[in-house]
Amino acid sequence: MQVVVRDNNVDQALRALKKKLQREGVFREMKLRNYYEKPSEKKARQKAEAVRRARKLARKRAQREGLVGGRR
Repeated sequence: MQVVVRDNNVDQALRALKKKLQREGVFREMKLRNYYEKPSEKKARQKAEAVRRARKLARKRAQREGLVGGRR
């Protein structure tokens, strides 16, 4: 991963780096690797995340089709 520092603006480059790391999921992976996760816990977490993603996708589809109103 590479971030260019322009005009000695390190703050801007640091913000860009953090945004790239966030998008890649590095922070989330670091948090997960902080402690040992039993295989059964990992499986349950991944299943819950998949359910969450599926519900979100279904909600977005329903909004697009006009079945459900959007947020207020």
